[in-house]
Amino acid sequence: LFYLMSRGLDETQAMQMIVRGFIEPITRELPMEYAVELQRLVELQMEGSVG
Repeated sequence: LFYLMSRGLDETQAMQMIVRGFIEPITRELPMEYAVELQRLVELQMEGSVG
């Protein structure tokens, strides 16, 4: 998190990038409509949770 923030990302962007990195291998295995829905749900869950 600190590294990404030192490269110019704010805390929210850095956290989203890290979470996407963890769920990306899972979403690759899912059908496209499920992968899109999973990403949308994760973004909604993270909204307002950082800070």
